[in-house]
Formats: sequence, C-alpha cells, structure tokens
Amino acid sequence: MARLSGLALITATSFLFVPTMASAEIIGGVDFPQGAVSFADSVISFTPGLEGASPSLAHQGAFNALGVPDYAGDNSCASQADCTFVSLGVGGQLIVRFTDNVLTGSGSDADDLWIFEVGPDVEGTIIDLSTDGIDWVSIGAIGGSQRGIDIDAFGYGLSDAFSFVRLTDIANSGGTGGATVGADIDAVGAISTRPTAPPAVPEPAAWAMMIAGFGLVGSALRRQRGVRTAARA
Repeated sequence: MARLSGLALITATSFLFVPTMASAEIIGGVDFPQGAVSFADSVISFTPGLEGASPSLAHQGAFNALGVPDYAGDNSCASQADCTFVSLGVGGQLIVRFTDNVLTGSGSDADDLWIFEVGPDVEGTIIDLSTDGIDWVSIGAIGGSQRGIDIDAFGYGLSDAFSFVRLTDIANSGGTGGATVGADIDAVGAISTRPTAPPAVPEPAAWAMMIAGFGLVGSALRRQRGVRTAARA
C-alpha cells in the first residue's frame, strides 16, 4: 500500500516543463547572443520634454521603443501606431523594463547594452540602470557615434542583473524644436544578458495526472483506515 501511495504522490506532483533555447542573431548590425529575447519588453514611464519642447503627439508612442529595432529611415508619422520610434523631447525621460531577461556585465570590455537611437546623429542620452526600478546607478551616456555601453567599465559584471533602463535626453544636445525633438529611441537591447526562468506552469495533461494521483492517494488512505478498523474489530 505504501508503494502505491508513493507512486500516486509522484504522479500527483509531476508536471511538464519544456525550456526554450534562444539563438544568436545579428539585429540592426549588432550581434545579440540571445536573439530577440534581448530587447526591452515593457514601458514603465514616459515623460516627454521635461526641460523644454515636446515632440509631436505622433512621435510620443513610448511602446515604439520596445522589441527589436524596426526603424526604416522614415521620420514622418501620421500617428503613434504609424511610428517605429519614440522621441523624448528636450530633457524627456523614458523608463523601460526587461521582463524575460536581465542585463548583465560580460567580464570583458565589450559593449553590454545597445541603444538604437535613430537619425543621422546620436543625440546625447543619459543612461541609468536599476534592479528594482527604485534605486538607480549611472552608466554614462550615448552620443555622437556611440550607441553601445560597456557596463563592466562602471564596476558591474556577470553576477549583476539589471531589469530597468532609464533614458534621459541631454537637453539642447541636438535640436530644440520640431516634431522629433530630443533623442529618438527605436529599441533598447541587452547584448550581455541571461533569461529569467519563468514559473513552471502545469499543462492540461499534467493537471489530469495530478488530479488522478491525488485520487489514488485518497483511495489508498481510505483503504488503510478500513484495514486498521477491521483489525481492531
């Protein structure tokens, strides 16, 4: 009987989990070892034009900074849905989050984070990182021809894990007006990254096995009680 109960318990607590493996891709001319999973997944906040002019409403779609870069050279946007990037405005600020991966150091002097700031020049943008979205550390800025940042140069390494990136336009580092004023962000990618393990969720077949297993456990316990009662009688 104990053997049956043990088997039932194993059946009841078993579930299916099949991990998926990311594959390296060259995206926007940059090698991302984890492929498309490397890019920011959600917008935490967006405040355009904190220190001056704001971009047009059509260029304020913060969600356009998520996922893989898709800028094709067209700066005119009829609507936010028609745009492929977001303009920060003068001194504007955008906070994005990685939800299925984290940004880490690489243990080398290679770039770890890549900001796809679009247009003919990279407008000055201050970059800060956070593990919790509350406490922030600065890792310098992008500008000119620099779009990548080596976070190891700031004392961070393979054991560090950042989920949040804050981008702040350096006021007046570029134009001070117009529809696309401020830094124009198409995507934020973690070159050095590792996936975060999702919680293992039982699949329908596993739920059926678990329910059947619990039923076997209950049946076994009832039989044991019946045998003990008969023996005492």
